[in-house]
Amino acid sequence: MTTDNGPAVQEQRTALVVGATGIAGSALVERLTSEGWPVLALSRTPGAERDGVRWLSADLTSVDALSAVLAPERPTHVFFTAWSRRDTEEENIEVNAGMLRDLLVALRGKAVAHVALMTGLKHYLGPFEAYAAGQMADTPFHEEEPRLPVRNFYYAQEDELFAAAAEQGFGWSVHRAHTVIGHAVGNAMNMGLTLATQATLCREAGEPFVFPGSETQWNGLTDMTDAGVLAEHMLWAATTPAAADQAFNIVNGDVFRWRWLWPQLAAYFGVEWEGYSGAPRPLEQAMAGRDEEWAGIAQRQGLAEPRLDRMASWWHTDSDLGRGIEVVTDMGKSRVAGFTGYRRTPDAFFALFDRYRAERLIP
Repeated sequence: MTTDNGPAVQEQRTALVVGATGIAGSALVERLTSEGWPVLALSRTPGAERDGVRWLSADLTSVDALSAVLAPERPTHVFFTAWSRRDTEEENIEVNAGMLRDLLVALRGKAVAHVALMTGLKHYLGPFEAYAAGQMADTPFHEEEPRLPVRNFYYAQEDELFAAAAEQGFGWSVHRAHTVIGHAVGNAMNMGLTLATQATLCREAGEPFVFPGSETQWNGLTDMTDAGVLAEHMLWAATTPAAADQAFNIVNGDVFRWRWLWPQLAAYFGVEWEGYSGAPRPLEQAMAGRDEEWAGIAQRQGLAEPRLDRMASWWHTDSDLGRGIEVVTDMGKSRVAGFTGYRRTPDAFFALFDRYRAERLIP
């Protein structure tokens, strides 16, 4: 099904953003409101008040809670960005595919035109417990690559989306992002805030800013996804008939090597740096036990968040930077379909760091 973008539909359209306080969700809320969309922002706990946004609170794992909250609402475009990390992939499948299935059940009978689902490159790399463990496609990754022969909650989510779209008649899109950097605090996968926190701790302690990852990541090509370009991409697909009913990769559009970018990040924070040296030096070990140190920095500097565990997701940055494989993503399918969004990754980092400083998250 394609999306009708005529004037009458545009006047009536309303966005529902699921996971609205996360990295992707908060960027979507900003993008949608800047373009005049009324937004229903759904999360377990409400975010900050904003013009054009109405917050809805529900347990995303409860179909009854979702149905009760959404009963009076009439969203036309749905953006699903929520996820919950579990110990095993079977649990990830049960919970994350279940959340999407329950949401789509709660939306039955409503005039939904399009549902956009955010996933990621584990579609090509495999789930956390079998990460890059089997035969993968050559890089750069293309959307037409077959699924890996392993259980993966991204595949389960896609299957729920496809089945509901066929039953209910809405258009859909899937957005496979690489590592996403954005503004959200308390997120489980925010490399931008994690590296800013690492650099701040290093500067305060007079330590070098150490690259924690592998030799392959230090020397090889890679790419990233800024939350702003992801939001732009999801809105584009949701309102462009040529993009309906398709899966797309979404990255900034440039490629880089960490050995080139790391010194630039260090210079921003005014710290000395060290690159790869013989073996990975994971942040989860290097930054262990520094909660009180961060709390002291926050008190002295008047920072907004004194809890280190809400600032940094060491494990996730270690996972991304510790890969022993090259990860590069093809954007050709989106370009051919007409998407022109682009971010230069260093600029995306620096703009994000500037915002963190302005909002007193880092000194």
